Amino acid sequence: MLRPYEPADAPAFYTVLDQSRGRLRASFPDRLRAVPTLAAAHIQLATFAHDWRTGRFYVMGIWHRETHEYLGDICLMPQRNGQAEIGYYLAAEAEGHGYAREALAAVCAFGFEAPVAAERLLIRCFADNLRAQAVARHLGFSLQQPEQPEAPRWLRLSFWDSQLPQADILHFVRTRDAGS
Repeated sequence: MLRPYEPADAPAFYTVLDQSRGRLRASFPDRLRAVPTLAAAHIQLATFAHDWRTGRFYVMGIWHRETHEYLGDICLMPQRNGQAEIGYYLAAEAEGHGYAREALAAVCAFGFEAPVAAERLLIRCFADNLRAQAVARHLGFSLQQPEQPEAPRWLRLSFWDSQLPQADILHFVRTRDAGS
Protein backbone atom coordinates (compact mmCIF):
# COMPACT_ATOMS: atom_id res chain seq x y z
CA MET A 1 0.00 0.00 0.00
CA LEU A 2 1.31 3.45 -0.89
CA ARG A 3 0.24 6.65 0.80
CA PRO A 4 1.62 10.06 1.64
CA TYR A 5 3.31 10.15 5.02
CA GLU A 6 1.45 11.21 8.16
CA PRO A 7 3.09 12.74 11.25
CA ALA A 8 2.67 9.47 13.19
CA ASP A 9 4.86 7.68 10.61
CA ALA A 10 8.03 9.45 11.78
CA PRO A 11 9.31 6.65 14.08
CA ALA A 12 8.98 3.94 11.42
CA PHE A 13 10.44 6.24 8.74
CA TYR A 14 13.41 7.12 10.95
CA THR A 15 14.04 3.52 12.05
CA VAL A 16 14.29 2.18 8.49
CA LEU A 17 16.58 5.03 7.45
CA ASP A 18 18.74 4.68 10.54
CA GLN A 19 19.09 0.91 10.13
CA SER A 20 19.83 1.30 6.40
CA ARG A 21 22.40 4.12 6.49
CA GLY A 22 25.22 1.95 5.18
CA ARG A 23 23.14 0.56 2.32
CA LEU A 24 21.55 3.90 1.33
CA ARG A 25 24.56 6.22 1.71
CA ALA A 26 25.49 6.23 -1.99
CA SER A 27 21.95 6.40 -3.40
CA PHE A 28 20.13 8.64 -0.91
CA PRO A 29 22.74 10.86 0.76
CA ASP A 30 20.46 13.90 0.95
CA ARG A 31 17.71 11.92 2.67
CA LEU A 32 20.17 10.53 5.21
CA ARG A 33 21.62 13.98 5.93
CA ALA A 34 18.12 15.41 6.37
CA VAL A 35 17.12 12.72 8.88
CA PRO A 36 19.92 12.20 11.42
CA THR A 37 17.47 12.00 14.37
CA LEU A 38 13.86 11.15 15.13
CA ALA A 39 13.13 14.86 15.64
CA ALA A 40 14.49 15.56 12.15
CA ALA A 41 12.25 12.79 10.77
CA HIS A 42 9.18 14.70 11.98
CA ILE A 43 10.45 17.83 10.21
CA GLN A 44 11.20 15.90 7.02
CA LEU A 45 7.70 14.42 6.90
CA ALA A 46 6.22 17.92 7.33
CA THR A 47 8.40 19.06 4.42
CA PHE A 48 7.13 16.15 2.32
CA ALA A 49 3.53 17.19 3.08
CA HIS A 50 4.28 20.76 1.98
CA ASP A 51 6.02 19.55 -1.18
CA TRP A 52 3.00 17.36 -1.99
CA ARG A 53 0.60 20.31 -1.62
CA THR A 54 2.75 22.49 -3.89
CA GLY A 55 3.37 19.75 -6.49
CA ARG A 56 7.14 20.01 -6.07
CA PHE A 57 7.74 16.45 -4.90
CA TYR A 58 5.47 13.45 -4.22
CA VAL A 59 6.81 11.15 -1.51
CA MET A 60 4.94 8.08 -0.29
CA GLY A 61 5.60 5.44 2.28
CA ILE A 62 5.37 1.81 1.22
CA TRP A 63 3.34 -0.25 3.71
CA HIS A 64 2.55 -3.95 3.87
CA ARG A 65 -1.15 -4.23 3.13
CA GLU A 66 -1.94 -6.91 5.73
CA THR A 67 0.50 -6.21 8.56
CA HIS A 68 0.74 -2.41 8.05
CA GLU A 69 4.51 -2.73 8.53
CA TYR A 70 6.52 0.12 7.03
CA LEU A 71 8.65 -1.26 4.17
CA GLY A 72 10.24 1.76 2.53
CA ASP A 73 9.74 4.86 0.47
CA ILE A 74 9.03 5.84 -3.13
CA CYS A 75 9.00 9.32 -4.59
CA LEU A 76 8.24 11.10 -7.81
CA MET A 77 9.84 14.44 -8.64
CA PRO A 78 8.49 16.43 -11.60
CA GLN A 79 11.25 17.90 -13.74
CA ARG A 80 11.50 19.93 -16.95
CA ASN A 81 10.14 19.00 -20.34
CA GLY A 82 7.46 16.61 -19.12
CA GLN A 83 9.84 14.33 -17.25
CA ALA A 84 9.51 13.06 -13.68
CA GLU A 85 12.15 11.10 -11.79
CA ILE A 86 11.35 8.16 -9.53
CA GLY A 87 13.43 7.04 -6.58
CA TYR A 88 12.74 4.33 -4.05
CA TYR A 89 14.27 2.21 -1.33
CA LEU A 90 13.17 -0.67 0.85
CA ALA A 91 14.21 -1.95 4.25
CA ALA A 92 16.72 -4.78 3.78
CA GLU A 93 14.25 -7.41 5.01
CA ALA A 94 11.61 -6.20 2.52
CA GLU A 95 13.80 -6.72 -0.53
CA GLY A 96 13.16 -9.66 -2.84
CA HIS A 97 9.40 -9.97 -2.19
CA GLY A 98 8.05 -7.98 -5.16
CA TYR A 99 7.22 -4.86 -3.13
CA ALA A 100 9.41 -2.57 -5.24
CA ARG A 101 7.80 -3.84 -8.44
CA GLU A 102 4.30 -3.32 -7.06
CA ALA A 103 5.12 0.16 -5.72
CA LEU A 104 6.82 1.21 -8.95
CA ALA A 105 3.82 0.09 -11.03
CA ALA A 106 1.52 2.24 -8.88
CA VAL A 107 3.83 5.27 -9.05
CA CYS A 108 4.10 4.96 -12.83
CA ALA A 109 0.32 5.11 -13.12
CA PHE A 110 0.28 8.10 -10.76
CA GLY A 111 3.07 9.84 -12.67
CA PHE A 112 1.34 9.62 -16.03
CA GLU A 113 -1.93 11.03 -14.65
CA ALA A 114 -2.83 14.45 -13.23
CA PRO A 115 -1.50 16.22 -11.24
CA VAL A 116 1.94 15.15 -12.54
CA ALA A 117 0.92 14.19 -16.10
CA ALA A 118 4.49 13.29 -17.08
CA GLU A 119 5.30 12.21 -20.62
CA ARG A 120 8.46 10.41 -19.52
CA LEU A 121 9.55 8.74 -16.27
CA LEU A 122 13.19 8.30 -15.29
CA ILE A 123 14.87 5.93 -12.85
CA ARG A 124 18.60 6.26 -12.19
CA CYS A 125 20.43 3.36 -10.59
CA PHE A 126 23.97 2.15 -10.17
CA ALA A 127 25.28 -0.21 -12.83
CA ASP A 128 25.92 -2.88 -10.22
CA ASN A 129 22.34 -2.75 -8.84
CA LEU A 130 20.99 -5.63 -10.91
CA ARG A 131 17.80 -5.93 -8.83
CA ALA A 132 16.78 -2.34 -9.50
CA GLN A 133 17.52 -2.80 -13.20
CA ALA A 134 15.34 -5.93 -13.32
CA VAL A 135 12.46 -4.11 -11.61
CA ALA A 136 12.70 -1.21 -14.06
CA ARG A 137 12.83 -3.49 -17.11
CA HIS A 138 9.92 -5.59 -15.82
CA LEU A 139 7.78 -2.44 -15.76
CA GLY A 140 8.62 -1.33 -19.29
CA PHE A 141 11.58 0.97 -18.63
CA SER A 142 14.38 0.82 -21.15
CA LEU A 143 18.02 1.69 -20.76
CA GLN A 144 18.98 5.02 -22.32
CA GLN A 145 22.17 6.98 -22.54
CA PRO A 146 21.97 10.06 -20.33
CA GLU A 147 22.15 13.35 -22.17
CA GLN A 148 25.62 14.81 -21.69
CA PRO A 149 26.12 18.52 -22.12
CA GLU A 150 28.77 19.18 -24.71
CA ALA A 151 31.95 20.75 -23.34
CA PRO A 152 32.80 24.09 -24.93
CA ARG A 153 35.58 23.83 -27.51
CA TRP A 154 37.69 26.35 -25.60
CA LEU A 155 37.70 24.22 -22.44
CA ARG A 156 41.05 22.64 -21.59
CA LEU A 157 41.22 19.83 -19.10
CA SER A 158 44.20 18.78 -17.09
CA PHE A 159 44.76 16.20 -14.42
CA TRP A 160 44.23 19.01 -11.88
CA ASP A 161 40.63 19.35 -13.09
CA SER A 162 39.84 15.66 -13.00
CA GLN A 163 37.47 14.22 -10.45
CA LEU A 164 37.67 10.96 -8.59
CA PRO A 165 36.03 8.09 -10.45
CA GLN A 166 32.40 7.52 -9.52
CA ALA A 167 30.21 4.47 -9.92
CA ASP A 168 28.44 4.24 -13.25
CA ILE A 169 24.82 5.34 -13.11
CA LEU A 170 22.35 3.94 -15.61
CA HIS A 171 19.25 5.79 -16.81
CA PHE A 172 16.06 3.83 -17.38
CA VAL A 173 13.18 5.62 -19.12
CA ARG A 174 9.55 4.81 -19.70
CA THR A 175 7.33 7.03 -21.82
CA ARG A 176 3.60 7.49 -21.60
CA ASP A 177 3.31 5.88 -25.06
CA ALA A 178 5.05 2.73 -23.80
CA GLY A 179 1.73 1.80 -22.20
CA SER A 180 1.11 -0.34 -19.20
